[in-house]
Amino acid sequence: MLLEDKRIKLFFKESQAILAISYVIAIAIGMLFMHQKYAEFGINIFDYAGVFDFLMAPFSDFRILFFTICSLGLTYFIYLFDRVYERRFPRIYDKVNFGLNRKYWYRSMRNISALALFILYLGMSAVTYRNISKEQILEQPPIQIKFADNQFKTGKIIGKTKEVIFLINNNTVDVVPITSLVKEITLNP
Repeated sequence: MLLEDKRIKLFFKESQAILAISYVIAIAIGMLFMHQKYAEFGINIFDYAGVFDFLMAPFSDFRILFFTICSLGLTYFIYLFDRVYERRFPRIYDKVNFGLNRKYWYRSMRNISALALFILYLGMSAVTYRNISKEQILEQPPIQIKFADNQFKTGKIIGKTKEVIFLINNNTVDVVPITSLVKEITLNP
């Protein structure tokens, strides 16, 4: 009974750490995807986004989650295929790897390679996400923002943070503050 209690406590302690690390990784992935999306229009999102914007980034767009899961799934599939291939066909596996699989460092190198492959797929996914987002932004109808002094600003919405809205109109990017006395900031990409 005492041993089971220790196992349960250890499981919850480790699961909390795993969840925390997973959330930090999800935030980093969300930041990567947000940066790719806004960098396409010449916007450094890190200058405009607050902490809360990045905390919600992985969950703000289902496509980010989709690309992340696909990258993770593909990497895991390749890793699993390699391990199964090694167990089922050891002679062929040994020949294909030129006998390197018998070296002491091979297993750790395989794990490092899987991590590098995941990062590579994630980077490629972020670029794909950027291109898809750009197409969708440029195809949407323009919106019109009315200011407190009855002036209007028209453009296609790139996105928004807690404090600003990004609009593009005729290859000019406008940063329109939501909660400030500043009327607008114009960026020329």
